[in-house]
Amino acid sequence: LHLSLRRQRQMCIRDSITSSDQGAMQAGLVGNGNYLLQGSDGKFPAVTMQSANKALIPVLNLVIEGRYARVTAAETVTIESGVTGQNRNDLICVKYTRDSHNIETIALAVLKGTATSGTAADPTVPSGSILNNSGTVWIPIARIPISGITAGTPVMLVKQLPPMSQLWDSVTQKWRVPYSTNRITFRRSSNVVTINGNVKFDNSGQNNYTSLPDKVPDGFRPVDGQSIIVFPQCAFSLLVDVDGSIQALGDPKAAYSTAHGCWMTE
Repeated sequence: LHLSLRRQRQMCIRDSITSSDQGAMQAGLVGNGNYLLQGSDGKFPAVTMQSANKALIPVLNLVIEGRYARVTAAETVTIESGVTGQNRNDLICVKYTRDSHNIETIALAVLKGTATSGTAADPTVPSGSILNNSGTVWIPIARIPISGITAGTPVMLVKQLPPMSQLWDSVTQKWRVPYSTNRITFRRSSNVVTINGNVKFDNSGQNNYTSLPDKVPDGFRPVDGQSIIVFPQCAFSLLVDVDGSIQALGDPKAAYSTAHGCWMTE
């Protein structure tokens, strides 16, 4: 039930739950953004090109600003042909509308970009927010890059939201440290990641922001670049970027050391 406190401090109970109520609750649970849910096959579906001018939108389960939206059967949308020597980006969108009776509907629509001989830019998405009660909101779900007369591979634009079972499974994860066969523990609680462990390094050598092939696993990556995992007993550290890539700083000295780190994640 939706509760509101009257000025006279009496409690008024509204006897129905609106879509705005439910949407606000779901946005509080999963976030205010736009998210793609996993399909029944355990995979995240993607838009594909069916032909030169037809984009195929598969069955999709979406959460858009707290609203659950579903494409129940595959649909196609038409992409206007390109021009030789010109580049263009089109956006496939979910178009949300709310009428004067608060009836909410969605439809698939295309925002056509502007052709250019240089690097194409996405078209401007009209402003609007479901949570702010806008009557019309455009939610881009895929970009169609068009080079000349050829439409390229669609690029999905909505974030993937893994199921809760996967999130719970990944709350704690072991990760092998560069220059060692030992593993340290990444522990995630909400949007905070802590790193702890003990390591015996197998190598020595000075590093000065050396880029390494290793990566911090997805789901544990920091929101800020140059986040640090420090190994204090040997004055060695790893600098972690937002994409999980790593740079090494200092000398592991083939030493024993504890490992410590902490950062915010999405």
